[in-house]
Amino acid sequence: MEEKLVETFGSYLSWKLDEHTWILNFMGGSQNMYLLEGTDRALLIDTGWGAGNLREHVQRLTAKPVIPALTHGHLDHSGGCGEWECVLMLSGAAADLYTCHRLPFDVSALPHPDFERRLVQDGDVIDLGGRRVELLHISAHSNGSLAFLDRDSGYLFVGDELESAQVLMYETEKIPGIDFVLDEHLRAHHRNMLRLKARESEYQLIFPAHNGAPIARSYLDDYIALTEHIYAGDAKIEDQLHHKYAEAGDPEHKLCRVRWGGASFFVNKADLMQLYGSNLLQ
Repeated sequence: MEEKLVETFGSYLSWKLDEHTWILNFMGGSQNMYLLEGTDRALLIDTGWGAGNLREHVQRLTAKPVIPALTHGHLDHSGGCGEWECVLMLSGAAADLYTCHRLPFDVSALPHPDFERRLVQDGDVIDLGGRRVELLHISAHSNGSLAFLDRDSGYLFVGDELESAQVLMYETEKIPGIDFVLDEHLRAHHRNMLRLKARESEYQLIFPAHNGAPIARSYLDDYIALTEHIYAGDAKIEDQLHHKYAEAGDPEHKLCRVRWGGASFFVNKADLMQLYGSNLLQ
């Protein structure tokens, strides 16, 4: 059983996007991490589930010192942090790391289970040597989401906040002292997408963590429109998720998909019904 889990969660396939950028694919093709190399060091975006040996795989791709950083703290993005001594993240991501207790692997057995959580802020820049990557705070799906803007290459890495299939906009994990309010998360997502849209001249391609990459900038328009049509009351609501893993994790059938164009959110039906048809977006 353990061998099958490692094969699913920790078998990495990588290829070059360009001479100094790699896509690291796993989870049966459904999830990506990214490795960006400069002249002095390299940046690893996300660390996966903590299965297999991600660090060894990365070191086969680059001889440069590697800086790991998280798009956010959810368990499928942060499980392998303990393979490194220090990982960059937003404070909200650090608060989400407790979700690692649900990992199918013992991440406390990794070489650095007490790795340093080095906190970063919106607008910080990681200088890799001839390649500067700007950090943008875009939290909505989670409380600590970062986008990585690589203007030198024309790439934008967005984690789980924007993708070609769906963005999860419900409480995936209960965080003590924080209530999930859909209205607040939708407003934040709308602001973030408008912010990324305003800077689209600085990148050509968008790289999500799930469900295919790269994707076109036009997905920004669809997600902006999706939120606006939710509040206008005419977004399409699908009672079926059409996603076998999400449906398996929703035995009480509390979730639905709300769609506009090529964009969709998974939301709690009860949360959506509280908002639907009300013109709240100002």
